[in-house]
Amino acid sequence: MKKLVFLAFLFLSITINAQDKKTTEKPQIVETACGECQFGMKGNSCDLAVRIDGKSYFVDGTTIDEHGDAHAKDGFCNTIRKAAVTGKIENNRYKVTTFTLVKSN
Repeated sequence: MKKLVFLAFLFLSITINAQDKKTTEKPQIVETACGECQFGMKGNSCDLAVRIDGKSYFVDGTTIDEHGDAHAKDGFCNTIRKAAVTGKIENNRYKVTTFTLVKSN
């Protein structure tokens, strides 16, 4: 009986641990800026966008204001920057999971 309980416990432990493992996406380096000001996208105000393979997408999951003053000299409305992102394109928008600006040299 002890062996049966032990085997059941072992099986449950292995099953639970296997379900907890998450795959991590490799970040992609993309251009990022204000979609309206820098990428010529149609919109109502200054909104964060990314450009992937020459196509621009508005971003969901972070905002333009979360990354500094958009209208500063180095802000998204005045310059195109690079970011390491993970996420997916859904309904012609980029659903960001992670968004990290890459420091320029």
